[in-house]
Amino acid sequence: MHEKKKNSSFLEPGHELIDHIDDPFIAFLHKIIRIAVKILAALMVIVIVWGIGDVIYVLYQRLMEPPFLLLSISDILATFGAFLAVLIAIEIFINITLYLKTNVIPVRLVVATALMAISRKVIIFDFTEISALFVLSTAAVVLALGITYWLLNKEIEHT
Repeated sequence: MHEKKKNSSFLEPGHELIDHIDDPFIAFLHKIIRIAVKILAALMVIVIVWGIGDVIYVLYQRLMEPPFLLLSISDILATFGAFLAVLIAIEIFINITLYLKTNVIPVRLVVATALMAISRKVIIFDFTEISALFVLSTAAVVLALGITYWLLNKEIEHT
């Protein structure tokens, strides 16, 4: 029975990027995937830095428009949207680095990131330009992600 468990380790969670694989071709392919994920991490850092520049630019642009140094509600929402976009990029970077460190896709963090992304969308809604069906559809997505996140946390509490 111990031998069976040893042989099935490839099928255990986190096998996607394990360091030791007996098949040289599959090991080579895994190395390519690891390099690709590292490139994605580097590109995400560029996106984050670019996003910070965008936040600064949006805030500067809104503050320099008349009335000088005053923000309207739409200006504040645009600024919040820019901030949250950077935070979502940071969450995606964390997902990528956790994947590299643990070789497991952090499902709970991915769901939390999706919940943050849809929440960003809700925060910047312009209710004068969207339909009721769009609002209800978004509410359904928020509810589904919220329930999923709750269930994932509940599963962790019981283990």
